[in-house]
This record gives sequence, C-alpha cells and structure tokens, in this order.
Amino acid sequence: MDRLLSVDQVAELLGTTVRFPRRLIEERRITFVKVGRHVRIPESAVSACVAANTIEPTARRLRSVA
Repeated sequence: MDRLLSVDQVAELLGTTVRFPRRLIEERRITFVKVGRHVRIPESAVSACVAANTIEPTARRLRSVA
C-alpha cells in the first residue's frame, strides 16, 4: 500500500507552502483521499504530479559560423 501524506508533508516534500498542495487538491489536479475530515495524498500521486509537470531541457542548436 502507498504511504499517505498530509498536506503539510507534501508541502515540505515539494518545498512549498501548504497553499500549493491545497490548491492542487481544490483544482482536482492531484489524487487525494479523504479520511473523515482529513485529506491525505498518496506518495505515488506526488511523484506522478512532479513527473507530469517536469520540463526536459531542449538541445540547443549551435549556429555555424560561415
């Protein structure tokens, strides 16, 4: 079973304030679980969100000098 993280733990993991993971939840941009009144985010959902929003660098084309 995947580890469930609190909003505070996700914010710390991402290096953000708690507003950011709360906004992801509110906008339904990340998978979350409601346990009573508590909200938990599966660790795999955080990894998937980071992977989906990772921008790979593009190869820079060198100009030929003529």
